[in-house]
Amino acid sequence: MHGLMTDPTEFPVEVRRAAELALERKAHDVVILDLRGISTATDYFVIAGGTSDVQVKAIAEHVLDELKKESVRPEHLEGLRGGRWVLLDYVDFVVHVLHPQARDFYQLENLWGDAPRWEAPEA
Repeated sequence: MHGLMTDPTEFPVEVRRAAELALERKAHDVVILDLRGISTATDYFVIAGGTSDVQVKAIAEHVLDELKKESVRPEHLEGLRGGRWVLLDYVDFVVHVLHPQARDFYQLENLWGDAPRWEAPEA
């Protein structure tokens, strides 16, 4: 089963900021997964849900734009045009913004079910 981390201050500031920015655009089911020791690809996933392609894009663009203002730029970006699944790769952390059907299909939280996690309280 997965561990629940209730204290988001255990995460790096950029990771927490990405989650906050997603929430500012009304993202739902925002989760941070701590992949250190589990994945060699990255240390953290920030996973956020949007209710439509338009909202998925808006959430991703907000995270992208605001982190750029703080000199945090992604190494790689995918899916912004489509709006089903946007991936912002910042090397040490990856932000995934998903449409509900994409999120249900790929089930990232379950794939990384053994990772410690923090779930944003629902508004």
